[in-house]
Amino acid sequence: MNEKILNIYLVINDGIVTAFRAKSYEMDGDDYDKIEFLKSRAVHDFENTFQFEAPTNKHGKFMQYKKFARLEQQGMHFQLFEEIFTKFRVPENPLICVTPVVDGEIYSDKK
Repeated sequence: MNEKILNIYLVINDGIVTAFRAKSYEMDGDDYDKIEFLKSRAVHDFENTFQFEAPTNKHGKFMQYKKFARLEQQGMHFQLFEEIFTKFRVPENPLICVTPVVDGEIYSDKK
């Protein structure tokens, strides 16, 4: 059965999360193969993604990456991706690969 999976990019400039980007696929197979596929596409997909606004605080300032990292450690970063999940109509608990793009450099182990 095909499952919708996502490559999500965390765009970080000068330590600040300035945007999210994402691309979806539908794929069959086990989770390991799906993650490996997403990783293999990370560098190539970046230019062909949908862009989403990064979260801001009540003063309209973007989130520092340190805060995102804390949310990620607590497993709460998924809440920040709700707009992405809605756009791509993914089921609950989607399989995703999050790739940081720091000051223009894509950090992927599959270049």
